[in-house]
Amino acid sequence: MRTHYPSLHAFIHRLEQENELVRIKEKVSPILEITEITDRFSKAPGGGKALLFENVEGSAFPVLINAYGSKKRMEMALGVEEIEEIASGLQELIDFKPPKAFTEKLAFIPKLFDLVKSIPKTYKGPDASCQEVVLTGHEVDLTRFPVLKCWPDDGGRFITLPLVYTRSPLNGKRNMGMYRMHVYDKNTTGMHWHIHKDGARHFREYKELNRKMEVAVAIGADPVVTYAATAPMPPGVDELLLAGFIRKKGVEMVKCKTVDLEVPATAEIVLEGYVDPTESRIEGPFGDHTGYYSTAAPYPVFHVQAITHRKNAVYHTTIVGKPPMEDCYVGKATERIFLPLLKTINSDIIDISLPWEGVFHNCVVVAINKSYPFQARQTMSALWGTGQMSFAKMILVVDATKNIHDYPTLARDVLNRIDLTKDLYFSEGVLDVLDHSSPTGLYGSKLGIDATAPISGENTSAPLENPPHIPEEQEIIRLLKSLSSHIENAGIPIREVRTPILFLSIKKEKPFEAKEIAQLIFGEKKLEAFKVVMVFDSEVDVKNTSYSVWKFFNNADPKRDFHFFDGRIGIDATRKWKEEGYDREWPEELVMEENVVKKVDQLWKALKD
Repeated sequence: MRTHYPSLHAFIHRLEQENELVRIKEKVSPILEITEITDRFSKAPGGGKALLFENVEGSAFPVLINAYGSKKRMEMALGVEEIEEIASGLQELIDFKPPKAFTEKLAFIPKLFDLVKSIPKTYKGPDASCQEVVLTGHEVDLTRFPVLKCWPDDGGRFITLPLVYTRSPLNGKRNMGMYRMHVYDKNTTGMHWHIHKDGARHFREYKELNRKMEVAVAIGADPVVTYAATAPMPPGVDELLLAGFIRKKGVEMVKCKTVDLEVPATAEIVLEGYVDPTESRIEGPFGDHTGYYSTAAPYPVFHVQAITHRKNAVYHTTIVGKPPMEDCYVGKATERIFLPLLKTINSDIIDISLPWEGVFHNCVVVAINKSYPFQARQTMSALWGTGQMSFAKMILVVDATKNIHDYPTLARDVLNRIDLTKDLYFSEGVLDVLDHSSPTGLYGSKLGIDATAPISGENTSAPLENPPHIPEEQEIIRLLKSLSSHIENAGIPIREVRTPILFLSIKKEKPFEAKEIAQLIFGEKKLEAFKVVMVFDSEVDVKNTSYSVWKFFNNADPKRDFHFFDGRIGIDATRKWKEEGYDREWPEELVMEENVVKKVDQLWKALKD
């Protein structure tokens, strides 16, 4: 049975009932300290607990964070026992056929009522709770709220869970999106619209008309509504319809006080104002979900003309960075919910998986029912032409019999099956704006891996040999250091496979050194077992497989960084230099300030207790 919440307050109450919430009464700063504390909780097994900071320096408002940071809490937020329930409902809707017989029509009536109930509704009660307090003119002051500065080199404080409402001036269609907002001062912020988002499309429409664009922002809504703002809905489709579909009840919306837009009636905080298409300002840098800083760039400016909020408002926020973090669980929910839509595009797709290490737009694993030669390549091409899947940098296709969510077993199977000379497929296309590996922003190379079983009509090769013998680790290190004094450490993620991989960290001192070292290794007979050598910078812990794979997905541009040596591959996953043809600014990895880490160390026992 689905359980949904009329407000964020109701969800907080449920979290506490389920022992999923930690109330933190110690005084903490929104500048870095909340991030450090939350990051530690979110990286605990299973995602840790949701946190409610009740004593935040400089603000009377408590901070809720990591509310969706576990599988259980994500299911609670969406009001289901299993996320698959929502996907099943969506599959039913996709498979719907008009009823013919009278009995079929009768059976359809309840479903029809469910769909009608999903449509957003106008709030008809007394003053909506989101408008209990109304501030305009000189009373507008964003600094009253505990907006976080998340990482040391962030350009300032950022609102990270805003539900941004806009309306097209051409067709009147509404959009609800989630775009981070850099707080500049008491009444202006940046508006970080990615160019492919509906909010940015509305902005361009207003720009062409030379008109100011009204904007409303809700912070802290019913958790289903907040989730819907993150969902990859088709262009022009109201995200509130998805929220109503999940809730089986339309979202109640109330008219704003100063702009012609509606917001959820039970939201915690609402910002009302406008964006002037002729105005821009530098936004960022910002510590992003890739685990790196996204670079500063000019973006539109949001002018806040009014603030409304509940009397006992809670400031709802999140942090992003190196996985796993709260956004990973949100992304996994999206993976499951939107699988039926992907299946409508390619009916041979059985399942998909988006590994955390690929930060959701760098790696997609797909299981298919294979029935004709080179079908895996057709699947890759179809996905690269589909919505936000077009940003996927690497797609791995396997047979329907494989469990694509069991990554260790899957990796072993792929490394036992793959033919490096025939099963890799390189392409080019659009990339996510946050991808820093490509020499050109928003565009770069892509890699497809066909790990399906070969069938008649494909260029099948002779069966691969048995797993080669790999020397002991100490012997491997000795051999490596005899080849180059710049080699620092080595890791072997999986032994006893036909295509072993060697992870290598080096002290890089000259351009293209990773390629040179890979070539040296492939020339050493005692290391001939390794078919793939992946080279990282010295700070990478190559014995931590998850961390190394995350670095690989972030740092490698397939066409540029895959070097072939007689059927073996050297992969350069190091930071790229200008001398290597990389003219963009390579971002820094997110690392917390030592003094903040030490302060939280001192508080940690009290915080956990």
